[in-house]
Amino acid sequence: MAGRREPVGGTLAFLNVQDRPFPLSEVDGGQLPSGRHSLTRDAVLTSQRGRLLDAMAQSVAEHSYGATTIAHVVSHAGVSRKTFYEHFRDKEHCFLAMYDTGIAFVLGQVAAAVEAESNPRDRLVAGLRTFLTVLADEPAFCRAIVLEVWAAGPTGVAKRRAVLQVFAGRYLEVNRQARELDRRVGPLAGDVALGVVGAILELVSERVEEGRTEELPGLSAPLSEFVIRNILPTAA
Repeated sequence: MAGRREPVGGTLAFLNVQDRPFPLSEVDGGQLPSGRHSLTRDAVLTSQRGRLLDAMAQSVAEHSYGATTIAHVVSHAGVSRKTFYEHFRDKEHCFLAMYDTGIAFVLGQVAAAVEAESNPRDRLVAGLRTFLTVLADEPAFCRAIVLEVWAAGPTGVAKRRAVLQVFAGRYLEVNRQARELDRRVGPLAGDVALGVVGAILELVSERVEEGRTEELPGLSAPLSEFVIRNILPTAA
């Protein structure tokens, strides 16, 4: 049923990571960083900022971005309104920081899965499977980044566009590696790579909007052949 809310609860897994990709919140204008940084697990778990990011995802999942208030967020986080404003200018700033932190974690998880495989086809399958599994494991965060980011203003839309470009760029890199190994693999146009990313995200959005986020890993098998066929095109 469209519009059915996901059950929410629990601390976001991406807030429990010791070595994450660099936080996208450090970057303005939707550009993504290439470096890495370290953040200890204890620092995150005891961080008021971390609790507020978690609370933002939970609140948006329950109420939608538009209806979420700072009161919802601080209630979820168990902190005061004064503490909120020590970390964030306003609701949008907090939401975008949550988006940035979570997306950085997703990108890092996908990169790790891809790097563990040597065969280009296996890399594509592993990356897709990991992406879908991470989102399914975090239904509140998934809803926020897939659906609610559209309501977060021009900066949110710009960040979303930048993320899609990053995923498309990774597909282009897998294609380049495959062509070095097999001359039958044809070149990949950037627009095609972006189109594949968009198609995947549209199917994800449909499941999330219908309250079926837990089913996302089930898309891995049927989508794998689609991704392979388009990212690693071969001559007839």
